[in-house]
Amino acid sequence: MQKKSAIVLTNVHKHFLDGKRVIPALQGVDLDVTSGEIFGFLGPNGAGKTTTLRILTTLLPFEQGEAYINGISVRNEPQAVRKSIGYVSQKGGADIRATGWENLLLQGRLYGLSKKEAIVQAEALIQSFTLAECIQRFVSSYSGGQKRRLDIALAMMHKPKVLFLDEPTNGLDPQSRNNLWTKILELKQEGITVFLTSHYLDEVDALADSLAIMDHGKIVAQGTPSSLKKQIAGDKVSVGLAKEAITRALALFNTPAPFLKEVTAFGQELHLYVDNGSTALPNILRLLDQANIPFESLAVSAASLNDLFLKKTGRSLREEGVL
Repeated sequence: MQKKSAIVLTNVHKHFLDGKRVIPALQGVDLDVTSGEIFGFLGPNGAGKTTTLRILTTLLPFEQGEAYINGISVRNEPQAVRKSIGYVSQKGGADIRATGWENLLLQGRLYGLSKKEAIVQAEALIQSFTLAECIQRFVSSYSGGQKRRLDIALAMMHKPKVLFLDEPTNGLDPQSRNNLWTKILELKQEGITVFLTSHYLDEVDALADSLAIMDHGKIVAQGTPSSLKKQIAGDKVSVGLAKEAITRALALFNTPAPFLKEVTAFGQELHLYVDNGSTALPNILRLLDQANIPFESLAVSAASLNDLFLKKTGRSLREEGVL
């Protein structure tokens, strides 16, 4: 059975003007998100991730290329696109001076639901997102997890086919974060396409069916988490060094060696990617000793999605903070 695309971007370009200076934000972005999947979207600060999200949610025009949501042109039919999508921003959209119930009914009426339809949908979402205990309270009294569940419920009031979640678990405690993961997976089971931006790589690894990494306005990697991690399969040996030793150590390990697949420098650490850490470690120690390069720390770990991100962008996503 042929897979259907829920989101398609083709050669999308966007620039901003800073005085007379043209700043390219997106440089020929191509994306294809399959209907009914959870899609993770990653990128460091300034990569163009937020610009892409704003274009897809009809909040920002673009100069070149095409963008479609469920076959509807974002450029030509923005109103129709808005009816088929839900959007939860980082800050959320609930009125904290109103109750959760009032927020849900207002959202439904704004999308054209009758009062009866809005009540029926609100009651279903309250049960689905476990909001009964707080729904009659002012949103200002909600915990972080309660407010985030309400934000997603608001975005689902008009039964959209595509849901955009921008950093949905940022700032939540571990229990609330795990609860929200469960809700996101349930949305997928209902056939909703979820477009998820996050700066938690473990979150994307756990939830996403496929993902894309953006840097400098371009997609630098796209595929399933497992297929992308296979690009760096094996182990990583992290060698902590004094600042003055980095250049010498990098030159040492850039010399071809049968046990070494790749080497990158990050701060005062060298990351050596090898097939097997335990067998490569004696060789690494021998080379350091022969070159008279002292090390400050040494650690072996399995290569991860964070290592892929570092390889593709030259930065650690967690070091970048919120995107």
